[in-house]
Amino acid sequence: MNWIIRDTSKLKFHTNLDILLQPIEKEIERYNWLIADLEINTSEMQKLPINHEKDWFLINSNEMNTLRKTDTQILWGAFSAIDKNLKLKITEDILPYAEGVDEIWKNGNLQVKESVIEIIAWDSGYTIVKFTDELLSAKFKDYFQEAIELEKYKWKSKSR
Repeated sequence: MNWIIRDTSKLKFHTNLDILLQPIEKEIERYNWLIADLEINTSEMQKLPINHEKDWFLINSNEMNTLRKTDTQILWGAFSAIDKNLKLKITEDILPYAEGVDEIWKNGNLQVKESVIEIIAWDSGYTIVKFTDELLSAKFKDYFQEAIELEKYKWKSKSR
């Protein structure tokens, strides 16, 4: 299932990874996280396990847990969870993006085909979360009951 969160009292801000990943936090250790198209707001820059000089990077589950425990707002960004046992060759043509990609609004369309989870932070106002694993999706929806199925969400722009 694919979800979008617009209005919620659970998140301090969009996209707050600590709260967003709470319903599936035990599963985080199963993945490496490909992160691209990142724009953040934080006072904890030195604590972040990210390379600010690259357009994309891959972090392990421990680094993801470090990132999510900081007070970092993800304004724009695409996060793809990939099984840590999978040896994926990362090239520019498979990188996920948040900005300027109409396909993120389409149901079932993960940008990195090997992803199990995709999180898109869109302009600090929307959080899109897509799952290929229905059990993870159900855990997420149980926690975020206010999440709307992406296919039922009506984007106000005529271009979508």
